Amino acid sequence: MSRILDLLDAHRITMTSFMIGDAVRRHPDVAAEIVRRGHEAGAHGRSWQPQYQLPRPQEEEWIADSVRAIEQATGTRPTGYNNYWIRPGVNTLEILQELGFTYHIDDLSADEPFLQTINGRPFATVPYSVHLNDIASFDFPGFNPAAYQQQLTDEFDQLYAEGAHQRRMMVIGLHERLSGHASRVRVLDRVFTRLRYHEDVWWARKDQIAQWVLDHPDTAAWVDRGPAPVSGLPGRSA
Repeated sequence: MSRILDLLDAHRITMTSFMIGDAVRRHPDVAAEIVRRGHEAGAHGRSWQPQYQLPRPQEEEWIADSVRAIEQATGTRPTGYNNYWIRPGVNTLEILQELGFTYHIDDLSADEPFLQTINGRPFATVPYSVHLNDIASFDFPGFNPAAYQQQLTDEFDQLYAEGAHQRRMMVIGLHERLSGHASRVRVLDRVFTRLRYHEDVWWARKDQIAQWVLDHPDTAAWVDRGPAPVSGLPGRSA
């Protein structure tokens, strides 16, 4: 079984796992085990390919198909969505709202969750800290586990200091094929051990973060963007 899952168990941390529909159908036992251990199953499309070029009906089916795969394998319906390489289309957020999703993560513009009005209703964004994604980090020549440990620690310390005055959030993106290496798991173990002693920090799944901000709209940050074809940003499409 995954070293990362075992590490999270040891530190009593639950996470969000964004699952590709085709991969879930090939390995339903893995998807089910992730959920059994208390983690959230988020949707990541039918396959790891861009969807932003799809006409609206095809994009809706692309998303809905991944939902069906996850529901069948795990018994849970995903409420969060992540596009291929953080690239939603102009209709994506409206489709997600219509399909019962409550949040997406395809935004890099903030260090805190925020709300937008989509289809006349609040919809949450839990921004992606892409620079803390292990794919982005370990792709740099010479970047090593020790450097990753320092990056995660420095990011946390800065956000923790800012958090005394304003809401702050940190997301660590992990993939078993990268962070599951023995030496890198040891790095994560040291990072979690150091960060976990801060008792006033909430370690949460993304659905929990999204639901919290939806439950507290009066204190949440709100973003008002123009239609996606005009602004070029994830937002209302009409």
